[in-house]
Amino acid sequence: MTKYGLRARVITLTLAPTLIIGLLLSAYFTLNRYHDLENQLVETGASIVEPLAISTEYGMSANSREEVRRLLSYVHRKHSDIIRSIAVFDDDNRLFVTSNFHRNFDLLKFPDNQPIPQSLSISQHQDHLVLRAPILAEARFDQTDNQVTMAVLGYVALELDLAPLRLAQYREISVALSVLLFGLLLSGLFAYRLLKDVSRPVRHMVNVVDQIRRGHLNVRIEGKLLGELDTLKNGINAMAISLSDYHVEMQQSIDQATSDLRETLEQLEIQNVELDIAKKRAQEAARVKSEFLANMSHELRTPLNGVIGFTRQMLKTRLSPSQQDYLQTIEKSANNLLTIINDILDFSKLEAGKLVLETIPFDFYDNLDEVARLLAPSAHDKGLELTLNIDPAIPAGLVGDPLRIQQVLTNLVGNAVKFTERGNIDISVEVKAQHDDGIELQFIVKDSGIGISERQQAELFQAFRQADASISRRYGGTGLGLVITQKLVSEMGGEINMKSRLHKGSTFWFNLRLHKTDLPVSQHLDISQLQGQRILLIEPNRQAAAVLQQQLSFAGLQVTYRSTLPERMVQHDYALLCLSPGPQPPISSLLAQIQHIQMHSKHCVVSLPSTELALSEQLLNSGIDACIGKPLSPRKLYEALLSHRPQQLLSNPAPESETPKLPLRVLAVDDNPANLKLIAALLQERVEQVYRASSGRQALQLAQDHSFDLIFMDIQMPEMDGVTTLKQLRQLKRHGQTPVIAVTAHAMAGERERLLAEGMDDYLTKPIEEAILEQTLIRWGGQMDPATPSLTTLTIEQPTVPAPVRSTKVIDWPLALRQAAGKVDLAREMLSMLIDFVPQVQQEIERALKDLNTADGQALTAIIHKLHGSCAYSGAPRVKALCATLETALKSGQTLPQLEPELSELVDELKNLCKAAPEYLQQHTAQHPH
Repeated sequence: MTKYGLRARVITLTLAPTLIIGLLLSAYFTLNRYHDLENQLVETGASIVEPLAISTEYGMSANSREEVRRLLSYVHRKHSDIIRSIAVFDDDNRLFVTSNFHRNFDLLKFPDNQPIPQSLSISQHQDHLVLRAPILAEARFDQTDNQVTMAVLGYVALELDLAPLRLAQYREISVALSVLLFGLLLSGLFAYRLLKDVSRPVRHMVNVVDQIRRGHLNVRIEGKLLGELDTLKNGINAMAISLSDYHVEMQQSIDQATSDLRETLEQLEIQNVELDIAKKRAQEAARVKSEFLANMSHELRTPLNGVIGFTRQMLKTRLSPSQQDYLQTIEKSANNLLTIINDILDFSKLEAGKLVLETIPFDFYDNLDEVARLLAPSAHDKGLELTLNIDPAIPAGLVGDPLRIQQVLTNLVGNAVKFTERGNIDISVEVKAQHDDGIELQFIVKDSGIGISERQQAELFQAFRQADASISRRYGGTGLGLVITQKLVSEMGGEINMKSRLHKGSTFWFNLRLHKTDLPVSQHLDISQLQGQRILLIEPNRQAAAVLQQQLSFAGLQVTYRSTLPERMVQHDYALLCLSPGPQPPISSLLAQIQHIQMHSKHCVVSLPSTELALSEQLLNSGIDACIGKPLSPRKLYEALLSHRPQQLLSNPAPESETPKLPLRVLAVDDNPANLKLIAALLQERVEQVYRASSGRQALQLAQDHSFDLIFMDIQMPEMDGVTTLKQLRQLKRHGQTPVIAVTAHAMAGERERLLAEGMDDYLTKPIEEAILEQTLIRWGGQMDPATPSLTTLTIEQPTVPAPVRSTKVIDWPLALRQAAGKVDLAREMLSMLIDFVPQVQQEIERALKDLNTADGQALTAIIHKLHGSCAYSGAPRVKALCATLETALKSGQTLPQLEPELSELVDELKNLCKAAPEYLQQHTAQHPH
């Protein structure tokens, strides 16, 4: 540089740094701007396709192509400058709707072998950009995996044109180069002018520039300068003017951006309104669906009621054993079909969270035996062995919802039968844990069927889905059973799980915690005479033999097991010959085997598959003691061994023997006339004197005038309830120690303990069974007969109360007769009293339905409670179930608007009850014209 002059030095030292820095900055900002434009296009596409995927979810769910097409067309027109095409594909990767024709839709699709991602995916090509967004259904919570899952209905593919992007990028590069050239030129001018004067003008300019840098954009360089300094002055002043203009423009841009943002917010508000409208439409569609299901279930139940009713009428006639078994199977199958219809309603109620579970005492062993008997014919038709193994440590009496437990087991065992071609289906119940007031049980259903792969197991508990689409074609079914099963188990406080191997079978299990009860639920069976007896068990199936050995050993029998009839036999007290499902030997060969067994055994019992019960009459004629169907429950097995005579499947009720009355004076207290009349009628057959009281105050008045040996006290009465009446009774000298028996319709856990703690001596639930009433009188009033067993050894069967929506009749006349101790006149009178009470109930409910927000909830609760008690003895199970549901809901704090559907349903059921009643009341006395 020493040989160059000042001019060259100034120009070189000025332009060289400017060129280097300008190139670096231009390259840096140009590249950033280049990528920002690409990102901006991607974000614009995402802001279009993601809301579009959300908006098309409703149309995809409703399968409305036209609605989705209008939405795509609107979006395409609005953004036509960048959008080439929009297409919607369903979850099977098929084209559903497109905004315009595309020559090759494969460019927009996901590969067929690739699952649809649940997030936005982007793929860039040479001249276009494709964005794909999934269309997701409503979120569901999977309790098995404790995760929220969203079903994929399909996806939206958006094709964007990259030509405008490239043009904008090239424009940015041109602008950057222009700015760079302009900077170089300006620097050259400055350098030239600096050569003229580098002292005072430069310092003045520096000061002015410094002021401009600090934000004083109004400062200018004044005066006339020479040559390039004047140009530099003008340049600096122009720069200041440009900065000022830029500042104004920037402020205007900010104002414009604020205005655009405000418009965007308004658009979002409009979209929220549209979403709210869509939500209301969806709720209306759900309501219409519920009404449709209710109407359809009613139409389907009507002919089924006829099938069930006439089947029960046929069962009352004289039939052969096979005919009776066939009719019983028809009745159970019809009830099972009715259960399937009710499953649809259950699914809707479970989805809405409105399913009400019962908590009632029931016979656990009979409950499971009913499931096994119902499904045994279908299993035996396929040659499958069905076994039922219940842990002997489980008590017979438990408190829970027996029909829901049966529903869960029926679904699981029914699936096992459906998907098993050969082998065994084993049902077992084990004790998992015991508590003071409850017991935790594990139910296991194991089969040797087709099994399920790990990939398919994830879809088992999804509504209307099965593990494989081919299963639906081969085996049938809607895929709804396991969903209801899972939800029912969850509602009952348990959990369900499974394990399976393909072609190796499946095992389903679920846990439930049930409460124990001291109430008698079944007739006690004395098996002490079987202790030490020797029995020969012949059972080809090893699993079934293991279950039978456990049951026989529990009864104290000495078991000798053989898989086939031995040629050499030793003497036994009993022989149990079991035939496996499938082809049977000729009847002559079977009779020869029985004859051979009878030569070495005192008693012979034959167990047949349910498909072979037609042979029972011939086998009974051969001299065997009993012929029973598989699978063998412990009670059926013990009864057969203790019978010592052929079981007659045709039987008529034996006339009741005259029972001597107890020398007791008994007071019955109940505010419900029907309940009071029934309990008084039952007591009059068993004790010498019966007094009635319709309120707590009347009971106190009678107690002051008379001495009673026993008092049956209703708990829920107006003005003075049963507990308050008891406390005042105890203050009377003559009744300080008189036994008082609580009578209530509530069998909830802890109710018995609460009443006993309040001072009650015993506890009975409505409806009262006369056998239980008789045992209560024996316990507290003295022995009727020295041979009568004590209450600790004799328990009587108590029928299960029907669960809500499960009853198939408006009036169950056999149930009414049982509750009236078999007295037809008393049953008609109880039903007539119920019909007389219906108008009062209808008036109160209609008054509440007119204005649900201001209606008197306490008055409605009281009258429903009274109706509930009347139904308990009148054979109206559906009305009784609805009353129980409403009473429980009202006492738990639910509001009347929440119970409007149940109240309306109760009004309909009461109308049906009044229509059905004349058929049963036509022979009643003239004082009851209904």
